[in-house]
Amino acid sequence: MVARIYRPAKTAMQSGKAKTHRWVLDYEPEVAKSVEPLMGYTSSSDMKQQVRLYFDTQEEAVAYAKRHGIAHRVEKAHERKVKGAAYADNFKFNRVAPWTH
Repeated sequence: MVARIYRPAKTAMQSGKAKTHRWVLDYEPEVAKSVEPLMGYTSSSDMKQQVRLYFDTQEEAVAYAKRHGIAHRVEKAHERKVKGAAYADNFKFNRVAPWTH
């Protein structure tokens, strides 16, 4: 039973940073998923894949894993580089690069 501790990245479908400030503890799958032959559903007998714990800080997540004897792996958070440009900057009069459409 190995747990992965990480901070989730922002989704590609939105521009906000909701749900990216908390740290998550997920369990790695112990049993491979299987396809049920009659209906074709994908299933697994590993119930720990359904558990997802949220923490405010990385230290709290690591302390929880150590307190409960869970082997864990911490993945460092990837910070996003923000250009800081607005959509209106594409139409500036004194634009550095030429319009390329």
